[in-house]
Amino acid sequence: MNPPPPPRARSGFLSAAAVASVVVLLLAGCSGSGDAGLAAGTDGAGTARMKIALLTHAGKDDAFWELVRKGAATAAAKDGVELTYANDSDPAGQAQLVRDAIGDRVDGIAVTLAKPAAMKAPVAAALAAGIPVVGLNSGIDAWKSQGLLEYFGQDESVAGAAVGNKLNGLRAKHALCVIHERGNVALEARCAGVKKTFGGETENLYVEGTDPDAVDAVLTAKLRQEPGIDEVVTLGAQFALDAVGSVKAAGSRAHVATFDLNNDLVKAIRAGNVQFAVDQQPYLQGYLAVDSLWLYRHNGNISGGGVAPVLTGPAFVTRTNVAAVAKFAAAGTR
Repeated sequence: MNPPPPPRARSGFLSAAAVASVVVLLLAGCSGSGDAGLAAGTDGAGTARMKIALLTHAGKDDAFWELVRKGAATAAAKDGVELTYANDSDPAGQAQLVRDAIGDRVDGIAVTLAKPAAMKAPVAAALAAGIPVVGLNSGIDAWKSQGLLEYFGQDESVAGAAVGNKLNGLRAKHALCVIHERGNVALEARCAGVKKTFGGETENLYVEGTDPDAVDAVLTAKLRQEPGIDEVVTLGAQFALDAVGSVKAAGSRAHVATFDLNNDLVKAIRAGNVQFAVDQQPYLQGYLAVDSLWLYRHNGNISGGGVAPVLTGPAFVTRTNVAAVAKFAAAGTR
């Protein structure tokens, strides 16, 4: 599918003072679903702001997605883009967000494809309406077939395989991979990657990630039931922190490792409570997704040539190198 032509600029102007005021609001960050703060600015003298919608499958109060939003907001502020953010963990709900963005006549859409089948029709509708679409975070195996311009994220199969090799080096024997959202292709790929390279036993445990108490109860029970588990691999920073408590409550000898990073997890790595984290740089994913749409409009640029993803990970953060990212994590950008 040929990409839609870059949208034409519209007339209008916004003062520099207005730009500065909204940028400050943007960088302060927001929480929850629905419309996010808007980055105001101009594409240049005599042109109106470009409108971009960032639409994700994020659940409620998930700190990971705040990093994505901050990166997107920074790029929007730099580029003078009007940015709208919305999220819905239900695939049908996220699909409707895309349709709503089409109705709002946005100039570009950045979307996650955690459930690719549910997003196929609305993405096709956006492309048919002449709206360029880029992918981020989830859907590395689906973005090209669905006609997206570019993709920014981590190859989760590669990342999972790297974790499996890491566990081999740590001489682990029995790994439990905790999946907090059933059917999410990115999460499934992570655990499949671990299983592919890990020389010991690997099994998956499905939990309801939106219910922290249930996660703790299920994981604690599993560790009590199978004392031979010596490694718990979680797929999100907050779940690693929960797992530390579950290991203690179960009287287990298991270590904890995880995908993804935040400030609290940095502290846990420094304290030795979590062995390592795989950082996919979500701030960078949000930043590149928005900036790429601006570049496509203004210079016809397509990162990766439209045939290869732009990888933002994996990178291991361990106790030996955590100090290098600690200050960025404290600032809320790693």
